[in-house]
Amino acid sequence: MEHFSWFSLAGLIKYDHILGGVLVLLFILFTGLRIKSHYSKEESVIPEEKPSMNIFYELVGLEFLFNTIENVFGSREKAKKYFPLLAGSFFFILFANLLGMVPGFLPPTGNLNTTVACSLLIFVMYNYYGIREHGLGYIKHFLGPVIFLAPLMLIIEIISHLVRPLSLSLRLFMNITGDHMVLGVFTNLTHILIPMAFVGLGIFVSFLQAFIFTILSTIYIALAEAHEH
Repeated sequence: MEHFSWFSLAGLIKYDHILGGVLVLLFILFTGLRIKSHYSKEESVIPEEKPSMNIFYELVGLEFLFNTIENVFGSREKAKKYFPLLAGSFFFILFANLLGMVPGFLPPTGNLNTTVACSLLIFVMYNYYGIREHGLGYIKHFLGPVIFLAPLMLIIEIISHLVRPLSLSLRLFMNITGDHMVLGVFTNLTHILIPMAFVGLGIFVSFLQAFIFTILSTIYIALAEAHEH
């Protein structure tokens, strides 16, 4: 099913996911710099009276996301260590999902190239963290607890790890694509009342899929860094 995109007017529909991703990154950069500027001032300790991106990032990023990541790691120090990567992934995916709620834009995460790129980043990073933590001992994570089963466990673990980025990317891609298609169908049919319910559902799905992606990424990092007992 075809959806209208502003980029199609310039003949750039093939690069919609790339341009949409750039818009999301620019939005995150812009709001991040504004928030950094705000908290560098002395009056930043005074709570804001009106809703703002500062409050959004505080509630979603610090109060909710950071506490959840801390609970997964069981350590506040580790949560601080990996929070930039995990929070960056969360907010990029969240705003990329929400971009599809704006008329004339398609969600970058509705393109498999975007979700695969996000998943491969996590795949590379959690293996890097595991190697950095354990050195060559990281291979023990692939061999299992029983030495005579090590060859079989090695094959199973390699397949399991290779499936992780595939699972992350397909889950995100299919959910966002399906949600966007449903919204488009009901918008074409009814235009006003019923689509509002699906807009609400779409916002919920956007948050949920960003959260699931981030939590699974957190678990993968925690498992890679875990020491065998």
